[in-house]
Amino acid sequence: MEGFALTSAAAPLSAAASKTANEENFPVASLLLHKSRRATVMAYYHFARHADDVADSAVLTAEEKVAALDALEAALRGTREEPDLALATAYRHAVSGDPDLIETAAELLNAFRRDALRNYCTDWSDLMSYCRSSAAPVGRFLLTLHGESPETFPANDALCAALQVLNHLQDCGKDLRELNRVYVPVDLLTAAGLTREVLRQPSSPAALRTVLDQMLDQTDGLIANARPLVGKIRDIRLRLQTAITVRVAEVLSARLRTGDPLATRVKLSPLDYAGVVVVGVARGLLF
Repeated sequence: MEGFALTSAAAPLSAAASKTANEENFPVASLLLHKSRRATVMAYYHFARHADDVADSAVLTAEEKVAALDALEAALRGTREEPDLALATAYRHAVSGDPDLIETAAELLNAFRRDALRNYCTDWSDLMSYCRSSAAPVGRFLLTLHGESPETFPANDALCAALQVLNHLQDCGKDLRELNRVYVPVDLLTAAGLTREVLRQPSSPAALRTVLDQMLDQTDGLIANARPLVGKIRDIRLRLQTAITVRVAEVLSARLRTGDPLATRVKLSPLDYAGVVVVGVARGLLF
C-alpha cells in the first residue's frame, strides 16, 4: 500500500512505505476535509503506514512479517493490546470500535500479507484483486467516515484501483530494484517477449511501451467508471476532494502516455496540480 499526506487540496495517498508524501497519488487528509475528521484520518494513516513498514521490512522474514500483521489485526479487533500494537489500538479507539471502519483497516493487511509472500501479479484480474485490498479500502474508509452510502463503493473502488495502477506504473523500475516487486502483469510481459528484468533498463524499449499503454487503456476504463462517484457524494468537502482526485488520475494517465517511467519519475508539476484543483473544484460544485 502507499501512504497518506496531510498537506494541500491535492495532497496524496497511496501504497508502499518507501514512498514520500509527494510521490503518492491518493488525496486523503487534505485541508478540504473538515477538521473534525482529520484526527481519525491520521490515525488510519499512521496504522497503515506502520503496517506498510512491516511488509517492506528488509530484516524480517516473510513468516515474521505475516505474524506481525496478524498481531496488528488482533489489536484492531480488540483481542490484543501491547505497546508494539499501539497504532492499531489507537485507530480502534479513534473509530470507537465501529466494525465497518475497523474492516477498512483490516482489509489493508491482506494486501500487506500478499506483499510479504508474493512479488508479482499474473494478469490484470490478479492486479485488480490486489487493488481491492491495497487501495479500495482507503476510499471506503473516507466514504464510511463521512456517512456516505455503500452505493458509492463500486465507483470508489474503480478510482482507487486506477490511482494504484498509476502509482505502480510511475514506480515500476523502483519497485523491482528496491522491493523486488513487479506489479506489471506477467502475462502482458510474456506476450510482449519480455521478462521482469526489462524494468531494470534505463529507458523503456518499444515492447515495454506497448505493455504500459495496454495498462493505461485499462486504467482509463477504470477512471471512466469512477467519474460518477463525484455526483453520488453528499458531503460537499469530500465531493470536492473526490473531484480533484479524479482529475489527478486523468492528468497523470495522460502524462504516463508520453513519459517514460524508467527514464524519470513521471509526475504532475505544480502547474498541473493548480489546474487539477481548479477543474476538480469546478466539477464538484456542479452537483
